Amino acid sequence: MFHRILDLLNNSDKGEACMKEYTGDRIRNVAIVGHGGAGTTSVTEALLYRSGAISRMCKVEDGATTTDYEPEEIKRKVSVNATLAPVEWRDSKINFIDTPGFADFVAEVKCAFRAVDSALIVVCATSGVQVGTEQCWKLAEEAGLPRICFVNKMDRENADFDSILDDLRNKFGKRVLPLQLPLGKEDSFCGLIDVFKMKAYKANGNDSIEMDIPEDMIDYANEARAKMVEAAVEADDDVMMRYLDGETISDEEIMKCLIKGIRHAVIFPVLCGSAYKDIGLGRLMNAIIDYTYPAILNDFVVINEKTGEEEIRDANAPMAALVFKTTSDPFVGRLSYFRVFSGKITGDSIIYNASRDHEERIGTVFTMRGKTQIPLKAISAGDIGVVAKLQYTSTGDTLSDKNAPVKFSPIAFPLPMYTRAILAKKKGEEEKVATALSRLMDEDPTIIVTKNTATKETLISGMGDQHIEIIMERMARKFGVEAVLKAPTIEYRETIRSSAEVEGKHKKQSGGHGQYGHVVIKMEPLPPGGGFEFVDKIFGGAVPRQYIPAVEKGMRESMEHGILAGYPVVDVRVTLLDGSYHTVDSSEMAFKIASHEAFKKAAEKSAPVLMEPYYNLDVHCAESMMGDVIGDLNTKRGRILGMQSMDEGMSCVKAQVPYAEISEYAVDLRALTQGLGTFEMKFDHYEDVPLKLAEKIIAERAALKEQ
Repeated sequence: MFHRILDLLNNSDKGEACMKEYTGDRIRNVAIVGHGGAGTTSVTEALLYRSGAISRMCKVEDGATTTDYEPEEIKRKVSVNATLAPVEWRDSKINFIDTPGFADFVAEVKCAFRAVDSALIVVCATSGVQVGTEQCWKLAEEAGLPRICFVNKMDRENADFDSILDDLRNKFGKRVLPLQLPLGKEDSFCGLIDVFKMKAYKANGNDSIEMDIPEDMIDYANEARAKMVEAAVEADDDVMMRYLDGETISDEEIMKCLIKGIRHAVIFPVLCGSAYKDIGLGRLMNAIIDYTYPAILNDFVVINEKTGEEEIRDANAPMAALVFKTTSDPFVGRLSYFRVFSGKITGDSIIYNASRDHEERIGTVFTMRGKTQIPLKAISAGDIGVVAKLQYTSTGDTLSDKNAPVKFSPIAFPLPMYTRAILAKKKGEEEKVATALSRLMDEDPTIIVTKNTATKETLISGMGDQHIEIIMERMARKFGVEAVLKAPTIEYRETIRSSAEVEGKHKKQSGGHGQYGHVVIKMEPLPPGGGFEFVDKIFGGAVPRQYIPAVEKGMRESMEHGILAGYPVVDVRVTLLDGSYHTVDSSEMAFKIASHEAFKKAAEKSAPVLMEPYYNLDVHCAESMMGDVIGDLNTKRGRILGMQSMDEGMSCVKAQVPYAEISEYAVDLRALTQGLGTFEMKFDHYEDVPLKLAEKIIAERAALKEQ
């Protein structure tokens, strides 16, 4: 509680107590994305400071930024969650969402993209276009979002704007256009050149000094402006024809074309600055307000629940909102983040969850700046809001007018690629772990928890090792329960490759009532997937009818633990051929024991083998990396089934690989492809384990039993 009070005191110092309410035409929704380390959180913090939303700007290294407030983020100095951070600027509201830059948390980016109308892609001036930059660009492209690039850290040593611009254009096309040029370089970076206005602006605290462009940069600026004009006029056919005819196009018309091109994602402006030096942040927010869509201008597509048909709506339609994020606060409870696309959500009201067919009571509605609540009376069309303690609502649900129910398409989350077995650290806390995992799945839909009935293990799957590690830390912190992770038990199987006929006899005499059971069986292999067959060929009552079910039961029990390494036996047929009994000493138990003995003998004589699961693997990677991927799969005993070219220089490698070789494939592939590769896998069949490897597994299993 003490730490909570400190948080409240700190937040009050930042001037975050209240916020004006805005209509959708004065709202912009922007996701801040980029490669991990490019400075998305630093840029967000600088924007908050420049707008006056906070009174002091903190560094990521200090562990006190507005948007990286979770202990897991502070510890690692990286963003883990998509965090809402609204600011007020030029009588408008900009809802920034700061997103993680690491692939393990790509789901946070995808959720944020469903709530925003444009993406601000932060690029490091020294590192350039990195893996995460390309991933964010691709995701934004898939979402149909306009993109603004912001080259951050222009004050750093080795910062090279021209090199970064060339990199951006090579990766994303010639429509990547600089609307600003840097004034000065590295330590001497002090301001910007506005390509549209053809003026230079030298930073002066929170303001700037307008000046003429330096003589040595005039040609540079003129060249950039010419390219800007050429790209802008192409956004309007009429203007382009007049331009080609040699007519002078007014600045006003150029600006209109520029805005049109940016909003339709055919022109991608590049701005520059320094979050650390507070250079370019005000002009960045100006660009967002001037160039990107107001939050109510975009039509949206929903499924009409009454007709089942798709329909296009605008902001004037009945209320419709999408829940794009869910978190748990130890003091407030569950928090649901939503974007209102049409209508309005007010406090103290009843709304309809169309996804769950349940009504929900709305208490107070508010927005969040990091972890600080800012109360509001209502969330209007175009705005992003938060509400606490919704009982039935989860991420991806649609809130709508009950009289005009609709559903948004579900958020397409990537499939988890990394799986661990999870068990309670302390005995007796298994139920607590299960409850905590259920709550965490509400927060993070990319976590999947399953129960393996064969191995009796609970499995947790996520996007990578770091993702799962953070989930464990969050479980301990939020729910007070610790768990242990280990590699999942590989589901080996045993079978036979030949036939054998044996007998099994159990005879025991101990003075009084004895035990007697005797069976003769034939064991033979079945085709893959054949399971188990029991055939009764007893004639003449050699084994009385009442004992035959016991024989079958004994065989089935024996199959649960094979003779090589104790793994289940599959694909065998057992035929009961003969036997004998004692009128007094025979019993169901005696025949079960005789069956166990017969099964063991037969299995030993029928060429037993150990089998391992094989999975079909689809690996998606850049064409240039395909050779490395195939080479790596070959070292993993994989069989390449084919290769398929995909869009935008991507390829898909199809292979069959033993699961034992790919239990850590999420980590391996990320290292191999610099984070660009993804994969999907599905169980296909079992195959014999190579002899030497089988001997090793059997020996390890035997040693484990001795322990």
